[in-house]
Amino acid sequence: MPGALRARFACKGIFLQEAEKRIDTTSKVAWKGEVTDEVFTLANVISLVRLCLIPAFFILLLQHHDVIAGILFGVAASTDWLDGTIARRTNTVSKLGRMLDPAVDRLLMIFAVIGLMLVSRLPAWIMILVLLRDVVMLFGYYIMLKRFDVRVDVILAGKIATAFLYFGLFGLFFNAPLLPGLGIVPFSWLPGFNAEPACWAIWFVYSGVLLGVFTTAYYAIIGLLACHEVAIDPEGAR
Repeated sequence: MPGALRARFACKGIFLQEAEKRIDTTSKVAWKGEVTDEVFTLANVISLVRLCLIPAFFILLLQHHDVIAGILFGVAASTDWLDGTIARRTNTVSKLGRMLDPAVDRLLMIFAVIGLMLVSRLPAWIMILVLLRDVVMLFGYYIMLKRFDVRVDVILAGKIATAFLYFGLFGLFFNAPLLPGLGIVPFSWLPGFNAEPACWAIWFVYSGVLLGVFTTAYYAIIGLLACHEVAIDPEGAR
């Protein structure tokens, strides 16, 4: 077998092994207990409250109530771990919660970047990139879960990317203090790199976006391989 072909099969084998480690079916996710049909659980109520905070901070931001909008966004973003943790510890993991929790996380990010772009604190290209990533992840998660009963575990790099983005976007709500630009490019769509003063938080946004691109590609590869394994051997995947 030619060396290039052997390398190709070896690379595929590595990804398949990784997919087997990361793949989860609905009966074998990180949560080992039963998944209930309950709707009004404490975890779901928290997710619904976080969902209600999204239009609240969005409208306040557009009306230039930056401090209140930033506080509401900060509360919603900093509690993204709370609903899932409570559900697992109280044995109330529900079908609704498993769909609602990631959906709220994605919507929170989507409306934050749209709002900050509309008030001219975030370049349009970052908004488009984040929107594309979150829409792909939102619908990809839904299709994998509903059609293949598959979830892909979140990796540490993904959590760090989300934390950087949340922290950076939170800082942009207040838009202070401003730091001198590096002045290495003349483009207005690269705040911080051009000569204009920019909020310190933009550097966390850049870091989160860059890391997010790599983690999204990783999730896509692992997710596709996992779904492929389920499609060709449904019983074996379980």
